[in-house]
Amino acid sequence: QVRLAESGGGKVQAGGSLRLSCVASGGTFNTYDMGWFRQVPGKEREFVAAIGWSETTHYADSAKGRFTISRDNAKKMVYLQMNSLKPEDTAVYYCAADRNSRTISYNPNDYDFWGQGTQVTVSS
Repeated sequence: QVRLAESGGGKVQAGGSLRLSCVASGGTFNTYDMGWFRQVPGKEREFVAAIGWSETTHYADSAKGRFTISRDNAKKMVYLQMNSLKPEDTAVYYCAADRNSRTISYNPNDYDFWGQGTQVTVSS
């Protein structure tokens, strides 16, 4: 069983930055694709970014140029550096692991393990 725990959320003004962290326990972290998703009430969970076991990265159009995903396999950590934040980035952000990775998926249903989420609030 893999457990994921996010941290680093908070409140920030538009234009500010936050760095989200996710630590994994259990499993073989270095073989998983890792993703960040976000969700606002009443909407579906939305892909933000993902990093493969080979460290290839993918981003949603809304995140390109502003967010950077990275991982540290030795620490079993994945990070999401978020810069130039906008009010529309306000959401609960979730870390997720895909253990059956062949190609990086943007579909949350393809991810096997999830963290509890961390709230990000961006004020205008």
